[in-house]
Amino acid sequence: MVAVTVAAAVVAGVLLITDDGKGSRGGSSDDVVQGPPGAPGPDGSGGSQGPGNLVTPAHSSGPGGTTVVIGEADAGHTLDVYEDLRCPPCASFDQAVGPTIAKDIKAGKYKVSFHFAAILDKSMGGNGSANALSALGAALDVSTDAFLDYKAALMSPKNHPEESKDSYADDNQLLTVSQEVYALKTNASFREALREGTYDPWAKKMIADFDASGVNSTPAVKLDGSQLTGSSGSTPLTAAEFTEAVNKQLKGG
Repeated sequence: MVAVTVAAAVVAGVLLITDDGKGSRGGSSDDVVQGPPGAPGPDGSGGSQGPGNLVTPAHSSGPGGTTVVIGEADAGHTLDVYEDLRCPPCASFDQAVGPTIAKDIKAGKYKVSFHFAAILDKSMGGNGSANALSALGAALDVSTDAFLDYKAALMSPKNHPEESKDSYADDNQLLTVSQEVYALKTNASFREALREGTYDPWAKKMIADFDASGVNSTPAVKLDGSQLTGSSGSTPLTAAEFTEAVNKQLKGG
């Protein structure tokens, strides 16, 4: 066993990681729980069940179901978005740029691959990042629209907690926020999955993938593998700067 020190700091609107042990994380990504009968597998069909089996949401794919791509399958470009659901700079990014990303997805400008970290859980204690991600997995199991709408609600000025508050560690708070999403308001399977922590192991896998990605700050965005930056040289934090960076990249820099 190796002791790992993880620190996070908000610098210029970006949450940074300093890590003495790359790829380290709290808990094991292999600590899984039994999912409910009929829970969907990585391809959205079937049900992975039985002791020790990982339950993955519908509309996920890839090893462990940790690939979450939303948009037209034949879109010629891929936007990678890296966020921590507990991170205030990520919330600011989502509030400013999220509607533009949603519009671009519908227009077929690119498809989006989402990646999630738990930086604040590690640096400040608690489990709000991971718990909110588990709940977001339950929303993804309902539909991709429910996923996008719930993520927007979690990141909204009304709901997103201050950095020092681990509000999303509380399932009741996550359920309260879900009432703002039409597809989730009366969805019993979503509520059960959230309460039971059905997608807790999946959330751990998602976080482990982020830890192994080499990305060391959130929010971060890449288009076709190339980092997007605004005028300050960091992640574009306004819709105008984001669109400018995207269009520049699409035109070949």
